[in-house]
Amino acid sequence: MNTVQEVQNYVHAHGMPSKGKILMVASSPATSAQTGWPIGFWIAELTHPLRVFQEAGYEVDLVSTEGGKIEMDSYSNPTDASGYAAHDIISLGYLQQDWFNQMLDNTQKFTDVEVANYDAIFLVGGQGPMYTFRGNRDLEQLFASFYEQGKPSAAVCHSTTLLLEAQTSQQELLVKSKTWTGFANTEEDYADQAAGVKIQPYRIEEEARKIADTNFKVAAPFSSYAIADGNLITGQQQNSGAAAAELVVQQLNR
Repeated sequence: MNTVQEVQNYVHAHGMPSKGKILMVASSPATSAQTGWPIGFWIAELTHPLRVFQEAGYEVDLVSTEGGKIEMDSYSNPTDASGYAAHDIISLGYLQQDWFNQMLDNTQKFTDVEVANYDAIFLVGGQGPMYTFRGNRDLEQLFASFYEQGKPSAAVCHSTTLLLEAQTSQQELLVKSKTWTGFANTEEDYADQAAGVKIQPYRIEEEARKIADTNFKVAAPFSSYAIADGNLITGQQQNSGAAAAELVVQQLNR
C-alpha cells in the first residue's frame, strides 16, 4: 500500500506568502562599566531565531533601544580573531547578505513601533541588555503589552534581565507564578574564567532567585533550553535562541 505524504512550507525569504510579522528587539551599542568593553547584541541570538521565523513564513522587523546602527558583541562574531563563535555558520551566512547588514545599520527605535502591527515579540540577548534593557521602563511596557494581548512574548539569554522588573498593567511582576529561564550562574562562571575578568555587573539567576512566587529554572550549561509558560517564552543562553523561536512559531501556528 502506498502512503502519500505532502509537506508545504512557507519561506518568506524565498518570496512565499507571509504569515505575519514578528518584532525583534536588540541592544544599541553601549560600554560595559564592569570591563570597559564596547558591548551590544549577541549575533546568534538574532540570526538563529531569524532563520526559524523566516523558514516558518514570518516577516521580521528589527528595532533597537536607541535606533540607528547596532553592533554585535565581538566574541559572537564568527570572524572574530578569538575564534569563540567560529562554528556559527548560520550567522556567517547572514553576514554575507547585503539586506541583513543594511538591517543592522538602520534600526528603528523600539518606541516608534505599534504593537498592533506584530504577532509576537522576541528580545535578543548579548552583553548590552544588562545595561540597556534593565530598568528600561518603556521596553518593559512594550513587552508587557504584547504579553497581555496574548501574543507570544520571548526573551533569551541576558535579555531576560528585563523580566526581573517588568510589570503587568496591574502592577504585578510579569514573572509572578511563572516558570522561566535565563543566563545561569554556571555559565557566568565559565564566561568570567574564559575572559579572566568578572564580566557582568550582576547575575540574572541570582536576582531571579530573590523574587518570591516565581520559578526560575536552568538546564545544563550552554545546552539548548527554552520554556513556554503560557505565552511567556524564555531561552537560557545563546544556544537556546532557535528553540525559543520554535516555541513562538508553535504558538502562532495554533
